[in-house]
Amino acid sequence: MKTVRLFLAQLYPRRRMTLAGQYLVLQLLIIAVVLAGVITVALTQATNNFEKIEGRRSLSAAESLAANPLLRVLLPQAEPEMGSALPAMGESVRSTSGLQFVIIADPQGTVITSSYPDEVGTSILHPESAVAEGRGWTGEIWRNGNHVLIAQVPVLDDDGKMVGIVSAGQSYPSTTEMIQDIAPSALATLLISLVLGTTGSVLLSRRVKHQTRGMEPGEIAELFEHREALLHGVKEGIISVSPDSRVMLANDIAVELLQLPDDCVGKTLDELEVAPQVRHALNTSQEQPDRQFLVGERVLVFNRMPVKTARRDLGSVTTFRDKTELTLLEQELGDSKATADMLRAQTHEFANQLHAISGLIQLEEYDEVVGFIDGVSFSRSKIFEDVSACIAEPTIAALLIAKSSVATERGMHLAMVPNSALGRCEDQLARDLTTVIGNLVDNAMDAAISASAPEIKVGIEDTNDMVRIVVSDNGEGIAEDAIDEIFTQGFSTKDSAVSGGRGFGLAISRLVCRRRGGELAAANASGARFTATLRK
Repeated sequence: MKTVRLFLAQLYPRRRMTLAGQYLVLQLLIIAVVLAGVITVALTQATNNFEKIEGRRSLSAAESLAANPLLRVLLPQAEPEMGSALPAMGESVRSTSGLQFVIIADPQGTVITSSYPDEVGTSILHPESAVAEGRGWTGEIWRNGNHVLIAQVPVLDDDGKMVGIVSAGQSYPSTTEMIQDIAPSALATLLISLVLGTTGSVLLSRRVKHQTRGMEPGEIAELFEHREALLHGVKEGIISVSPDSRVMLANDIAVELLQLPDDCVGKTLDELEVAPQVRHALNTSQEQPDRQFLVGERVLVFNRMPVKTARRDLGSVTTFRDKTELTLLEQELGDSKATADMLRAQTHEFANQLHAISGLIQLEEYDEVVGFIDGVSFSRSKIFEDVSACIAEPTIAALLIAKSSVATERGMHLAMVPNSALGRCEDQLARDLTTVIGNLVDNAMDAAISASAPEIKVGIEDTNDMVRIVVSDNGEGIAEDAIDEIFTQGFSTKDSAVSGGRGFGLAISRLVCRRRGGELAAANASGARFTATLRK
């Protein structure tokens, strides 16, 4: 094929050949090769036929002359150029058989008479000939530059003694003569092949161009190169799945993010053993954009688009991107916003309390003012004291105070487990703890809302290399078959819940714990209890 492309490039150096032209040239090259092969086979067959037919005829003529009684009588006394009987006998056999030459020689192989007078007196014995041993022989020799087929037969007297040798033969036809013989059939074959090849090239070209939407091979190659460059140049993952869940296309980012093998193209999702959430994202119709799923330790945002033509369903193309860091930042921002909202609510509450105090003073109800201030001070100081006594990290302390206020407003009680403690933390650990504690407390408040006296307990244990957090509630607990699913099942921010009734924050919390070399586990103990560990 490389030789064909070089030939086409030399034949059409300035413009690109059409598909029909390429097929035609290729057909012509094939026809030329086949025709050369046919001619070679025909020449070989003609040579074999010549050797078979002419060899038999030469041997038959030589045997007929060697059996002539007159030759057997005259040959023992014959000498070169003496008498005319032997030359007449040889010429008679030659003309009757249609051979090119007939030679009569003595037992030593010396020519007595020949159709070629210049050979008289020469030897006709050859190293390959077995006639000197009294046996007939047929073979090919070169004589005076001519390729000759020859038959040699011994002449025996009545006593079985060899008294001479008869040789007859025919020159091989030249290559030109044989080509002239097969030329009519070869030309007919060439014309038929040209007509069929041209017609087939045009029809095949039309068929292929119909299937390729009228594009030439060069245009298809350029389109493929552009597609490959585009596919592997984008920073988003792109994967195409057929209707039978077979991966038809996947770029490098998709292979990396979905943790697929390099040879994933052509394999089904079952063979690749992809995670259930990935299968759901790649096969389920998507009404809303940007569905989020947790894949391994990454939060991926999926967008699936079905691909159909007028004839059949081609499957779907799904694009996705890594949103892990952004999701964590969103969680932290959400916690910060929630804290700010709680502080604003407390500010508003303080303003109402100041208005109440101002009104009591104006009414000169001084005893009531003192009692009201004592009550408010005790309630606030109790919360601050409980948190500040065991939590030295300001970020976590502020978060727990804010969550305690939210719980109070929702009719719940949030308390710290006795002996809880947390020292000052580095900034990154403080942010990770904010994410985990905020999600677990929010999850506990959602679960405890159904209890008659909702209560949430938060315990924090700070060791040399590990921070351990335990958040429990007195709600209905977790279904046993959903304990693992609440962490592994991710869902879109448009959805409200997944199997097990838990939010996406649990998966994020486990991701944060594992990134810090820890773990997040759930259990039932008079409600739900979540235990998170994070290494410092």
